[in-house]
Amino acid sequence: MLLIDRLSYRSKLRYVNASEKLLYAVATLALCVISRSVRTAVPVFAVNMVLTVGKGGIPLSRYMKLLLIPAAFLIAGTAAIVVNVSAVPLDAFAFPAGDFYITGSRAGLWQALKTCLTALAAVSCLYFLALNTVMTDILGALRKLKVPALLIELMLLIYRFIFVLSETASAIRVSQNSRLGNRNLRTGIRSFGAMGTALFILALKRSNALYDAMESRCYDGTIRVLSGEHQAKAEEILLIVAYEAVLALIWLMPLWLESRF
Repeated sequence: MLLIDRLSYRSKLRYVNASEKLLYAVATLALCVISRSVRTAVPVFAVNMVLTVGKGGIPLSRYMKLLLIPAAFLIAGTAAIVVNVSAVPLDAFAFPAGDFYITGSRAGLWQALKTCLTALAAVSCLYFLALNTVMTDILGALRKLKVPALLIELMLLIYRFIFVLSETASAIRVSQNSRLGNRNLRTGIRSFGAMGTALFILALKRSNALYDAMESRCYDGTIRVLSGEHQAKAEEILLIVAYEAVLALIWLMPLWLESRF
């Protein structure tokens, strides 16, 4: 079982209505992406951390390790915004390198900071949903929202095959290590290519076997999965609406004041 999936089953917020959590995560994510504002991103990140770690009971160390994954990609992606090679030094920093400077501007630093905070806040919304809601409940909420059945079935099958391929890849990796298949870089690259080929072939075989099994059980084009039904609470929905309204005010009020004055 994957780490995120295991944590979602242990979360104290698991039995909160899945549609409520989906509404909260999607609405907050949309506000972060549309506003691209630090004023919005900081409270969103803080509130999601409190909900996930404080209310959901997810260990802080696990949560921070999960955040390191998107943070690493963000740092690598925003480096191009911050660091420039120019003949003229910019106003933030400048390190001479021959006839040029490795330099950056204050505007670039601010843009990189704003991008990183917005992206981390958006990721925290997805982590809140993933770490506190099991997959079957998410699919049940999407079904209630009239999401096309084909899309839901594809999500379910992909979710299932993540576990199947992960277990198969782990077994192949152990077998390769036992035969010194990763003793150096050259053999490691060769072993990785062989594992990719084997996984592709096994995925085709297992997909055919899965379809045959579904057909033998009278598959009629719809995969039916049991999901928990948890009643939505009016006070929780009101809190979500009020929270989104406050976030919208935090974003729009300064813009309105600037336009007036």
